[in-house]
Amino acid sequence: MKSTHDIEAVHLISDEPDRDPLLKTGTGESDADSSVGRKMNRPPEPLSRRYLRVLAVVSLYWFVSISMVFVNKRLLSGKTDFDAPFFVTWFQCVISVIGCYGVYGLTLMFPDYIEFPRPKLNRTTCLKVLPLSVVFCAMIGFNNLCLQSVGVSFYYVGRSLTTVFNVICTFLILGQKTSMNAVISCGVIVFGFWLGVDQEGALGSLSMLGVIYGVMASLCVALFAIYIKKVLPLVDDNIWTLTLYNNVNASLLFIPLILLWGETPSILGSPEVVRFSFWFDMMVGGVLGLAIGSVTGLQVKVTSPLTHNISGTAKAAAQTLLATQINAEIKSLWWWVSNAVVLIGTLMYTRVKQLEMAKK
Repeated sequence: MKSTHDIEAVHLISDEPDRDPLLKTGTGESDADSSVGRKMNRPPEPLSRRYLRVLAVVSLYWFVSISMVFVNKRLLSGKTDFDAPFFVTWFQCVISVIGCYGVYGLTLMFPDYIEFPRPKLNRTTCLKVLPLSVVFCAMIGFNNLCLQSVGVSFYYVGRSLTTVFNVICTFLILGQKTSMNAVISCGVIVFGFWLGVDQEGALGSLSMLGVIYGVMASLCVALFAIYIKKVLPLVDDNIWTLTLYNNVNASLLFIPLILLWGETPSILGSPEVVRFSFWFDMMVGGVLGLAIGSVTGLQVKVTSPLTHNISGTAKAAAQTLLATQINAEIKSLWWWVSNAVVLIGTLMYTRVKQLEMAKK
């Protein structure tokens, strides 16, 4: 089971807009003059239509991302009597693998509208991708354990150190220095995280284990975003091919984790395994986990990486507000201040990186 920050980690390593592989953008012609000629002959798109398209894509991203978090929360620690987070994650990795083949089938049926790389597996490539897949499993494993232990309203703050770890790991692993303004922005995020943990404790709803899981998940997201650069060339720089390899490897790696975590009795003894609603939620979670990669790339394509980051930050605020309303949670003023500080720090970092990119 993947969450938005896991898939979006890919965009932390790139300053260029991503092309959505699910959308056909050409007719197969590779000649530059033909492409230019088509653009010149094409009438200009009305501004209102462009705004509507952007609004539709952003709304779709918000819907998929927020829905996935709530579905995952329900599966992990909601109303279901099923304490097997690694099994849930394994099942949805399998669904993602099947989904890749399903989407490729759609490209054969509708080649003029959908483009998706042909799923193919090579054992040598699987082994080369395996180290990244270990980080991938740790990333989604810690993320789901965090989501199981904390409420959705606190989830964003609990997972807010990804940007900070990205700066630290980039320096330690890649030797890339960060500007003082970026460091200050990270300091604001850390302060907001500390304040959020303090206020959650004051309300009596703090899970220190959940916070630890959140910190570890943030670290793994940062490591995944950095190491993915080294692995992408092995799969022709195709993020969907890498998604396939990652989920195939994860489907195998999670099996011993399920056994070591002692989830077998819960799986066999839970009444949920005979309920249609439970398996429906599992299927929906798997489909959303696969879809988030596409809608994330699509949002970057129709807007920009900066707008995508701002949209993701605003989505997190809306998600927090929605969770407090759905669960009828009463939060203190300083609890809300902690969320605002994290959001401000994230926006500050995004703006700093934008200005640095503009100078380059």
